[in-house]
Amino acid sequence: MLFLRSLLYFLGSTLVLSFLVALALSLFFLPVKYRYGILSKWALFCMWWLKITLNIKLEVIGKENIPNAPSVIVSNHQSTWETLALQTIFPHQTWVLKQELQRIPIFGWGLILLKPIIINRGEKLKAIKKVIKQGSARIKEGIFVVVFPEGTRQPYGQLGKYQNGGMVIAKKTGCLIVPVYHNAGKIWPKGSFTKQSGTITMVIGSAIDPAGKNTSTLTKEVREWTLNMAKKY
Repeated sequence: MLFLRSLLYFLGSTLVLSFLVALALSLFFLPVKYRYGILSKWALFCMWWLKITLNIKLEVIGKENIPNAPSVIVSNHQSTWETLALQTIFPHQTWVLKQELQRIPIFGWGLILLKPIIINRGEKLKAIKKVIKQGSARIKEGIFVVVFPEGTRQPYGQLGKYQNGGMVIAKKTGCLIVPVYHNAGKIWPKGSFTKQSGTITMVIGSAIDPAGKNTSTLTKEVREWTLNMAKKY
């Protein structure tokens, strides 16, 4: 039964995404904020459709911690779910993503329209420089930057090594860092087509001012906060 419900979710979300990408492509001449306004509706639909088809709900703790100014969102990475959920919670945002994602039909085309920061993980030095340069530019444009410092999705209950890229962006621009933890891997595991019913909890921590701290200290602070949240949820 869960497989059939998961299939229904997939078919419905793909149909809606196809329509929105086609619409956004026809309006490619518009500024990115308008294309984002169109394509981010897919995330809203998906969150609603997950609730309808699979009874997957969202609990957000700490929404009052979201800054008014563009910031760097540093989140753990367990699933596809968080890339959708963050769009429904935070203002206009872009993401640091591996280049393979832009090759996915329809989904990849939509990503390209939103000016994400696409990196080649095989070229680490170039990737870091690109994240810092383009991430800083997005912040100055008024866009939040989402960073998954683990680099790849981890199973529920595990937390990978955190990279410094997001912290460097914050240091360079002087913007705040917003730590985020979620337990989506318990419901929508990495590499699994079938999803479980239940409630996913997302915790938004107090924003961290990077002033007076080096990147290593900031990275350690965010990761330790995330580990503490993982023990609770």
